[in-house]
This record gives sequence, C-alpha cells and structure tokens, in this order.
Amino acid sequence: MYTSIFDSFFSDSLFAPTRTVYVVSDSQLEELKRNQRQEELDNIEDSRKRLEESYQARIKVLDERQNEIKEELKTLYPTKVKAVLNKK
Repeated sequence: MYTSIFDSFFSDSLFAPTRTVYVVSDSQLEELKRNQRQEELDNIEDSRKRLEESYQARIKVLDERQNEIKEELKTLYPTKVKAVLNKK
C-alpha cells in the first residue's frame, strides 16, 4: 500500500495524536495514589517475607552441612592421631 509523505509526516512526528489524556477529580487522584502506595507496600512486605524465608532455608542448609562436616571430622580425627603416632 502506498503511503503519502503527508501521512508519513504525521504518523512519525510529534504532531500525531497518540496521547490520551484522562481528567480525574482530586478525590479520584488521591484514591489512585493511595491504591498505588498500598500496592507498593504489599509488594515490599511480600518481598521481605520471601527474602526471610529464603534466608531461613539457606541457614538450614548451611547448618546441616556444618553438622555433616563436624561429624566427618570427628570420625577422621582419631584416624589422623593414630597415623601420626604410628609414624613416630
């Protein structure tokens, strides 16, 4: 399809009517702001909760691994001492 220079100018320029303007009352604006802030607050609280859950899960994994290593060291330590004593 052929597009004229006139059509191209107005479709690609700042003159194109592409913006929509909404007029709202002050009370509606305040309600919108309140809703946005509440949504932001809810998102922060959800994010904090997920972060804390993730943190607690990671601590549990690290504690378990720490206990495993301690148990391994307990079983290896007497062997090391015996090996050192046998070399003397």
